[in-house]
Amino acid sequence: MRRLFLGAILILWCTLLKAQYEGMEYYQEQDPAVKAKLEQWQDLKFGFFVHWGPYSQKGYCESWTICTEDVDWIQRDTTISYDEYYRNYVNLKKTFNPVKFNPGYWADLAKEAGMKYFVFTTKHHDGFCMWDTKETDYKITSSECPYHTAPHPDILKELFGAFQKRDFMIGAYFSKPDWNNPYYWSDRWQHGDRNVNYKIKNHPWMWEKFCDFTYNQIKELMTGYGKVDIIWLDGGWVAPENRNQDIKMDRIVEMAREHQPGLIVVDRWVGGKYENYRTPEQKIPEKPWNYPWETCMTMANQWSYLPGDKYKSTRELVHYLVDIVSKGGNFLLNVGVDGNGEIPPEGIKIMKEMGAWIKINGEAIYETRPIAPYKEAKICYTKHKNNGKVYAIYLNDEDEPNPPSQIMFSGIKPAKGARISLLGHKGNLSYKRVDNGVLVTLPPFFVKNPACEHAWTLCISEINEKE
Repeated sequence: MRRLFLGAILILWCTLLKAQYEGMEYYQEQDPAVKAKLEQWQDLKFGFFVHWGPYSQKGYCESWTICTEDVDWIQRDTTISYDEYYRNYVNLKKTFNPVKFNPGYWADLAKEAGMKYFVFTTKHHDGFCMWDTKETDYKITSSECPYHTAPHPDILKELFGAFQKRDFMIGAYFSKPDWNNPYYWSDRWQHGDRNVNYKIKNHPWMWEKFCDFTYNQIKELMTGYGKVDIIWLDGGWVAPENRNQDIKMDRIVEMAREHQPGLIVVDRWVGGKYENYRTPEQKIPEKPWNYPWETCMTMANQWSYLPGDKYKSTRELVHYLVDIVSKGGNFLLNVGVDGNGEIPPEGIKIMKEMGAWIKINGEAIYETRPIAPYKEAKICYTKHKNNGKVYAIYLNDEDEPNPPSQIMFSGIKPAKGARISLLGHKGNLSYKRVDNGVLVTLPPFFVKNPACEHAWTLCISEINEKE
C-alpha cells in the first residue's frame, strides 16, 4: 500500500512538473556572455545526444532499473530480489570494457549528419562516472573497470576532445541525484524512491557532504576538459521545494562560469534563473515558445542501447527537425551506444540519411528563426536571421516519394519582383498569384529526380511583411 501511495505521489509530482514546465514564467538571462552564447546555440539547430554507460552491456534502461518505484516504464528482472539485482547492476563496472570505442568516428558521423552540438552523459542517476573523477571510484578509470588499462581510459576527455576539434558546441549532461553516493542514497536506510532516502533536516551534515561532492564533480568537468558550453542538469526532483533538496545552485553556477564564461546552464524541469533554455522531452510544442528551447528525443524507443529496439524512420525524424526549427527550437537527437562503444547500425544509417537531407536543405535550417504562420497544411516556414530569405519546406506524405509538380502556399506573400528558387536545383522557378496564395511550378526533371527525400524547400528571396 505504501509503495502504491509513493508511486501515486511521484506520478503526481512529475505531472505537476510538466504542467509548471510549460506554464511557468521564463527568466530572461542578464549576463551578456550567456545571452551571446544562447544566440549562438539557437543558430545551431541540430544536436547529438548520447546515453552510454555500463548498463549498455545488458541493454538495461539507463539507471532506472535500480530505482524501486513500481511503474510500468521501469522494467527489471523481478525473479530475483532487489538487493541481488542492485549488486549485479553495480558490478557491471567490473565487466565494462568498450574496446571498440572510437571517438573520432562518433564526431565525424555527427558532423556528416549535420549536427552542430554534442551533449554526453558524463554521469547518469546511477552515479557511474565516464571521466576520471577524484570524488568516487565508481568510474570508467577505476582499477576494477577493465577499460582502465586502455591507452586513453578517460572516455570523456577523448570524446570532448574529438568534438571540440570539429568545432562542435559541447554539453555535459550531469545527473544531480547520485544513487551510488552514500550521502544521497545512504546505506543506513533502504532505497526508497528516486529521492534522497533520509530526512535532510534530521541529517544536515550528510546533505552538506553531498552538496560538496556535487560541487567538486562539476568543478572537475569545468576545469579539466577544455571548453564546455552547456551544463545540462537532469533530475529535476533535486530542488529546494522537494524534500529540501537544495544543492546550492548559486554556488555551483558562480564557480562554473568563472571557469567557463558564458556557460549555458540547463537546470531542466526546475525553472528560474538557471534554466537558460527549456527541454521538452520526446515531444514538440504545439506552438512556438518565445524563449530558447530544445526538444530532446530518442532515435529509437529507449534512451540507452536496447538490442532490437524500434527506430523511428528517417522521414519521421526529418519532419520533426523541420517542425521544431519552424517553431524556433533546436532538436537534440539521441542514440544509445552499445556496450562495446559502437553506435548501432540503424543509428548510423539514420544519421547518414539525415545528413544527406541537410546537405541540400541546411540553409533553411541553420541560423533561422520562426516566422508566422510557422506552418500551414504540409508546409513549414523558416526565416534566415541575417539575409531575410524565407523558406517554405514541403513535408511529404508517407506514400509520396516525389515532390508535386506544383506547390501552393498562402501563409506568406512574396514581395514584388521576389525570386523563388528550389534548394538542390539551379535557377529560379515560375510562380503566380492565385486568389490569396501563390502557386509555384517545380521543374519536371526535379519532380522525377528530386535532389533529396522526405521534404523539399522553396526559397523566397524577399517577402512583403505588410501585406
